[in-house]
Amino acid sequence: MSDATTQEIKSKIDIVDFLRGYITLIPAGKNFKAVCPFHKEKTPSFMVSPDRQTWHCFGACNTGGDIFTFLMKYENLEFFEALKFLAEKAGIELKRADPAEQRQFGVLYDINAIAKNFFMDELRAAKFALDYIKKRGLTPETLNEFEIGFAPNKPDALTLHLIHKGINVADIERSGLVFKADRGGYMDRFRGRIMFPIANHFGKTVGFTGRVLPEFDTGTMGKYVNSPETAIFKKSKLLYGFYKTKNVIRETSSVLLVEGQMDFLATYQDGVRNVVATSGTALTSDHLTVLRKYAETAVLCFDSDEAGLEAAERAIDLTHQFDFETKVMLMAQPAKDPADFVENNPGKLVELIKNASTAMQFYFNRYLTYRQDKKQTRAVLVKIKKMSSALDRSVWIKSLGERTGFSEKDLLEEMDQLKVEIFGTRDETNLPKRGILEPSQDASIELPPKNTRRGMIAENLMSLAISKNDITALLPQRQYFPAWHKQAYDELREPKAEAGSTLSTFINTLTLKAGAGLAHDETTLIKELRREYLKERQDELKQKIALAEKVGDETALVELVKEIDLLTNELHNEPQ
Repeated sequence: MSDATTQEIKSKIDIVDFLRGYITLIPAGKNFKAVCPFHKEKTPSFMVSPDRQTWHCFGACNTGGDIFTFLMKYENLEFFEALKFLAEKAGIELKRADPAEQRQFGVLYDINAIAKNFFMDELRAAKFALDYIKKRGLTPETLNEFEIGFAPNKPDALTLHLIHKGINVADIERSGLVFKADRGGYMDRFRGRIMFPIANHFGKTVGFTGRVLPEFDTGTMGKYVNSPETAIFKKSKLLYGFYKTKNVIRETSSVLLVEGQMDFLATYQDGVRNVVATSGTALTSDHLTVLRKYAETAVLCFDSDEAGLEAAERAIDLTHQFDFETKVMLMAQPAKDPADFVENNPGKLVELIKNASTAMQFYFNRYLTYRQDKKQTRAVLVKIKKMSSALDRSVWIKSLGERTGFSEKDLLEEMDQLKVEIFGTRDETNLPKRGILEPSQDASIELPPKNTRRGMIAENLMSLAISKNDITALLPQRQYFPAWHKQAYDELREPKAEAGSTLSTFINTLTLKAGAGLAHDETTLIKELRREYLKERQDELKQKIALAEKVGDETALVELVKEIDLLTNELHNEPQ
């Protein structure tokens, strides 16, 4: 996509007005601030600049960008998905703005829209298919609202329809709706199936799930079949029905997760509107990345057989890593799933959700059958260790001790020894090793490292200097800056970085932060900066001393001990 098109879109959509549709913005000088939607915080650190049409989080995220990056991050979208949505919002027709992008991506949206209408027309003409849906309890209103259709049991009905609409057969194949047959020619992927359109988060059809009708089921095919992944359809990122229910999920701060489309539709029809379905696939981190911005509580609905219990475990572990308050609603026999339950117990699902078990109850009931059973207790400890919240882990450990008879101290020690795979952990095994007496900072560093307290203080000092238009006043403090912030300081004094570079972008964020008028005491910051520098240097020397002792390097050890004695004395005499 040409830069001219994205710039035209940004010129027509004011970032402040756009972001107000997602978050609450409060005036902050010439800018606006908000509680960051990408991490938990109480004090607003998310800044928006109307002048630059940019945003930046100065809290734990430390990320920023424009309306495109915000939409992609908030809704977990690919660039073209964000582009298409924003272009429509700006009233720009992408076919004219960039024909190449339209040929690559836009035509896929067109194909899926035509196919959806084709399937809907076919359902209206297929009485036996309508009779099947009625037996499953779906009303005509639900069918229309979610645009349910039917794929005729013919080899190439959709293929011919799309060709007659003027669509290139190569693009039809790229859509995944048809495939090349072994004997040549093209064949419809979906035949003899009830069709459920899968929409992206803005309601655009990007794929389908097809449920085979019983009379066409040979026993050798999947009961449910999804569209293959394409340039616009990423199954692991999409949740069925989310575009319809996301506002209710936000209002209630709670989401009910079910497995299939029929479960979703029956639940929605029964009056529970804060629901989404995974379309028969496993719950993914991409799903939860989006949902966590809308909800704090996740209610998981699974079958009560062993497969359902195992699926519930996987989902609990994943939701806990995203800091959801997680509950489990198991479908008791004879109900096999939510659709079956609703069919036989209309209006009763709300009560079932209210009585859902906590995740702790679920695990304790599943694993803890005997007191002081080490194997069972370890199984629960593994689950606890995967939780992202230290407070939740503390509560669980206390309850586990009461349930098993083990002390909290012993449980914590046992948990500390367990090795578990935790989502989003950083692998530091391949980080470069330093020599004992080598300097701790690399002056050629190109990318901003994970921020430290010293780095944050340096940034606050630079932002204050920018707001006062006196960056040179900080020159005496430059020696205490981390390597990256030294480069940033030098760039502020004599700009050399290319526009759009990492360093240039970092400077922009400092300028945005300065424009926010954040209150800091300069004298206190300078004292804290020097103190943090001395403390970090002290910690480095302690590590080097331990290494020198280990390898028996007496020469290095003598030098290091002298240096840390001087540094410790300097630190103790530092004015408070």
